[in-house]
Amino acid sequence: MAASFEEAKVTVPAVLAAKRARKLAMVTAYDYTFARLADKAGADLLLVGDSLGMVVQGCDNTLSVTMDEMVYHTRMVARGRTRALVVGDMPFLSYQVSVNEAVANAGRFIKEGGAEAVKLEGGVHVADTVRRLCDFDIPVMGHIGLTPQSVHRMGGHKVQGRRPGREAGGRERLFEDALALEAAGAFAIVIEGVPADLAAQITRRLGIPTIGIGAGAACDGQVLVMHDLLGLEERIAPKFVKRYAELGHAAVDAIGQYVSEVREGAFPAKEHSFSSPRPVSRVKEA
Repeated sequence: MAASFEEAKVTVPAVLAAKRARKLAMVTAYDYTFARLADKAGADLLLVGDSLGMVVQGCDNTLSVTMDEMVYHTRMVARGRTRALVVGDMPFLSYQVSVNEAVANAGRFIKEGGAEAVKLEGGVHVADTVRRLCDFDIPVMGHIGLTPQSVHRMGGHKVQGRRPGREAGGRERLFEDALALEAAGAFAIVIEGVPADLAAQITRRLGIPTIGIGAGAACDGQVLVMHDLLGLEERIAPKFVKRYAELGHAAVDAIGQYVSEVREGAFPAKEHSFSSPRPVSRVKEA
């Protein structure tokens, strides 16, 4: 008997087949432990996002993240999953300089990091790069709308697609970006920070799945940053974030209790300590 989608290893063809059949759940992960937990919870895709620059490294944006760092974190995530599809996020300037560099860096994600696909930001202007990666059988996920690597051009992390036009961030341009990525061979597209009605129109137009983040419920799937949904990120969360737990508060409470017990001498207790073996008594000779 064939395994159900919830049980079978998620592959690129399986993601494509999910279009208009079932919703896809993608979660960011940056290490073995969280990858294992997200995989066990049933996440379909694990994105090793360059967002690690902000939520793991404490930077203000994603621009300083390097290829070596991305490969390192991708390798840890790949070790922690058994079912989910692992997607490596190509960092700033890892694919913009030349197509040849893009192919080499994407190959590192697959060969060194254990990823099964890569994600890159942009639309029309990266279509040739996407096409070239697909020519080498490297699956590509696109990313349009609020693209964090364009933070300076946008003047911050701002909603895109609210104004008409074919300039970057315009409604018509976002349509063109999505269609160009699909034509180039992308197997899915992340739509971030755009009005829900626009994301719905793009989703209906495309034959490949869309994965939304701040793009409404009509997308074929959703993605959230792990630290946001678990309540581990202290910075003000965007409107689209739903916190499903407050593990940050729980962690502070637990560590605080540990600190208090150490200072009071309550930890470690006898049950947390080792004892020496009892000496063997000598038998007196007759």
